[in-house]
Amino acid sequence: MPGGALSTQDRQWHASSPGFYLPVHALSTIYRAKFRDAIERAGLLADIPDAVWQIAWNVNCQPVGDAAHTLGYLARYVFKVAISDQRIVDVDEHRVRFSYTKAHSNRRRTMALPIPEFIRRFLQHVLPQGFMKLRHYGFLSPSFGVPFAQVRARVEMAHAFAAKPVNTDIDAPAPKPMLCSHCGGTLKLVRVLPPARQPPASVSASWCTSPATPAALAAEP
Repeated sequence: MPGGALSTQDRQWHASSPGFYLPVHALSTIYRAKFRDAIERAGLLADIPDAVWQIAWNVNCQPVGDAAHTLGYLARYVFKVAISDQRIVDVDEHRVRFSYTKAHSNRRRTMALPIPEFIRRFLQHVLPQGFMKLRHYGFLSPSFGVPFAQVRARVEMAHAFAAKPVNTDIDAPAPKPMLCSHCGGTLKLVRVLPPARQPPASVSASWCTSPATPAALAAEP
């Protein structure tokens, strides 16, 4: 989920506020409505009291860390099944015993569940027919008209314009001049020679102002 969007009005990148993901109150209302529509399509709406759809719902939306943590979390669902064979400790006619790690703990634990309950929990991680594990919206969608390189350029421009100006009132120390390693004379940069096809490293041609040395010297970077 990118931290911003490309506006259709000014065609510029508008970054979200730091720490902001989604408006939770609006998300709760939308989730309740979509959940109700799904219940109605399943023919179960009459079995649920009307008061359920009148009260405010709470949708749990929490930060999960940086991008590396998020990718690690999603990878278990995109490329793997809900539980691996290595975690199945024992299976008999009545129970399935498997290992797990509790949140905020590295200690391995085991849990035993009746077979129907284990199957029920496993099927919660199986997507219904027609659903995709990952969907791409906005500029990540294949049907998006703006080339990705232009989106990247607009993001870079937005961050550059938002950067704070450098305080030029502070007197910065003057850079030290380049000196000749043989005589200690000051070197003057003439031009930079491009690297050869089979690089050695690029070489800078410099001028030594000391009269005690040859006029043109080659100074390695």
